[in-house]
Amino acid sequence: MKETREGVTVTILGKDFMVACPENERAALVDAAGYLDRKMREIHATGKVIGTERTAIMAALNIAHELLDLSERGGMAVDTVQKIKFLQTKIDAALRWDAQTRQ
Repeated sequence: MKETREGVTVTILGKDFMVACPENERAALVDAAGYLDRKMREIHATGKVIGTERTAIMAALNIAHELLDLSERGGMAVDTVQKIKFLQTKIDAALRWDAQTRQ
């Protein structure tokens, strides 16, 4: 992880992503990126999903399922849900940026 004034660089599946993020949210972003990286590596290791984009989508679906399950059981505070949504937006933007730079 590298921090700059604009944000933080996180590594997911061996690729670096610069994500703009307020300083007070950086630790949460780094934790979220680490969690996403672990989930994507788990999916990739099964050999059943080919391609980074498909792996990311499967990881997002699994994480969304975990979030909804936890939320339905009342195990998550509203501010935590808001932080997760914020981080998901940042991750989505980083993945879109990566896809555009490859074209």
